[in-house]
Amino acid sequence: MSSDEDRPEPDRAEGAPHPRDTARIFGQAEAEAEFLDAFHSGRLHHGWMITGPRGAGKATLAWAIARFLLATPDPVADAGDSLFGDAPAPRADNLSIDPSHPVARRMQAGSEQGLFVLRRGHNEKTGRLKDRITVDEARKLKNFFALSQADGGRRVVIVDAADELNVSAANALLKLLEEPPARTTLLLVTHQPSSLLPTIRSRCRLLRLHPLAPQDMQVALDQAGIATDHPEAMAALAEGSVGAAVRLANLDGLALYADWIALLRDMPRFDRGRAQAMADAAAARGAEERRALMVLLLDQALSRLALCGASGRPPAHAAAPDEAEILARLAPTPAAARIWAAEAQEIGSRLRHGLAVNLDPAALILDTVFRLSKAAAAARAA
Repeated sequence: MSSDEDRPEPDRAEGAPHPRDTARIFGQAEAEAEFLDAFHSGRLHHGWMITGPRGAGKATLAWAIARFLLATPDPVADAGDSLFGDAPAPRADNLSIDPSHPVARRMQAGSEQGLFVLRRGHNEKTGRLKDRITVDEARKLKNFFALSQADGGRRVVIVDAADELNVSAANALLKLLEEPPARTTLLLVTHQPSSLLPTIRSRCRLLRLHPLAPQDMQVALDQAGIATDHPEAMAALAEGSVGAAVRLANLDGLALYADWIALLRDMPRFDRGRAQAMADAAAARGAEERRALMVLLLDQALSRLALCGASGRPPAHAAAPDEAEILARLAPTPAAARIWAAEAQEIGSRLRHGLAVNLDPAALILDTVFRLSKAAAAARAA
């Protein structure tokens, strides 16, 4: 069986640094300021639900808040406890903590006693990650609070992701939210807040994150060590999600998207050699992730195509060479846009179903190309 060091971490995107290792937050100044206002007011809520699109930085923000809370004196309680009536520390205008701070160093090493991360565990028999956060993982919180209460300091719990709690674990977390231990803050990362128990949602204050703008995306990717020569195209396809951008970078997503756009260039005619090459690449051994990304990128191409026809203008940022001209030619009118929108749903559904039941990927891609050709002919005649 693999050692703990070799095991995958459920809260880490493949190819990207773990959120605990991300030094700065970009593009989420509003959420950062909202939390800091609550902190400095002396009325810090015990439960926070951090929501927003996947890859927008929710886990990064949770770790930054945890680091800040454990490294920063309480502006009200700690000042009042001072024997000499010291003035409270100056108001912080961001969550950044010096990487050399003892708390930051302990958190990076995974040895900070004031922090507990509730996440999916591993199946001890297979070594694989469990599908859900189980009550066995949630029960470990009891030991955490028992061991950490002696020093009287602040404690932080990160739940990543709260969407993955099974029913028993969710009920255990609810009890904690209803009767939180003193000086404890719970940070719930959630991609779909509606999937959580209403009673959990009602006991948390909301911090909503937004998709990153292109300039923030570039800086965030630089921090993560992800290089790209086309930041605007990457931002357009990633739709403001750093996690999605990392996946695109790891799987050469910009080139895959450019292949789809190039294939659409002369529709209803198409380059059979290019179509066959794409089909062969999809059928390659070990290409499961690449196939899934190909489907997602086709969805995006058709969505951008339909939107171009409906609005009468191409996307603000091209994601492939000559994309604007190609989309405008294929969907020149709202009537053509409606055809593409309907075909997009049908094509995507058939492609996903075929892959799910293990049909030949190459044949599925070629069938998809023929359907795209027919859709282009229908849009031209509309």
